[in-house]
Amino acid sequence: VQLQAFGGGLVQAGGSLRLSCAASGRTFSSYGMGWFRQAPGKEREFVGAISRSGGSTYYADSVKGRFTISRDNAKNAVYLQMVSLKPEDTAVYYCAAGRIFTDQPMRAMGSYDYWGQGTLVTVSS
Repeated sequence: VQLQAFGGGLVQAGGSLRLSCAASGRTFSSYGMGWFRQAPGKEREFVGAISRSGGSTYYADSVKGRFTISRDNAKNAVYLQMVSLKPEDTAVYYCAAGRIFTDQPMRAMGSYDYWGQGTLVTVSS
């Protein structure tokens, strides 16, 4: 599976941004998908995840209520809608895919086998 994330950019605090992640391959619906981010000088951290079917999601406390993950298995795509952005959301955002046989979102970074190249989100104050 090859992943390509895009949609990052510069936005003011309080603004919104939608990230997209396009996946190659014909077995996209076999993969749980996740979003992670890495701020300058910090470790990569979990943002949110969505199950294979899209029926279940899980979010980090820091983004809960502001970020929404969705997916379109027909288009091999996953999205991260971000609203009420804060300067501390500034980071490179990565999408990731992990093969899973149950329909549960995955939080652990080690559960993911494939990673996109990342897209930079900068939130100005």
